[in-house]
Amino acid sequence: QVQLLESGGGVVQAGASLRLSCAASVGTFSRNAMSWFRQAPGKEREFVGTIRRAVDTAYADSVKGRFTISRDNAKKTAYLQMNNLKPEDTAVYYCAAKDTILNVPFYKGVNDYRYWSQGTQVTVSS
Repeated sequence: QVQLLESGGGVVQAGASLRLSCAASVGTFSRNAMSWFRQAPGKEREFVGTIRRAVDTAYADSVKGRFTISRDNAKKTAYLQMNNLKPEDTAVYYCAAKDTILNVPFYKGVNDYRYWSQGTQVTVSS
């Protein structure tokens, strides 16, 4: 059983920064690719970014250069650092985990993941 506990959301002004944390209860955290998704009202959940076991990353075009994913395997925690936030970033943000082997593709689809956090609201005002 995998549990993902997410925190760090809030309400900020455009241009501000937030860092989301995702603490994982999992047997071997380092075996998991960790990803972030978001879902705005009336829209489907969309990919934000992912970090693989080898700690390389991939991002959606909409957040490249502004968001950074990292992980701390000792703490079994993944992070999403969000800088220069824009109103269009407003959404509920989720982290997700997938047990993988090394050198697999970057998994970017909602259906690729079985384990999800409860979600946290990020609201960016103009």
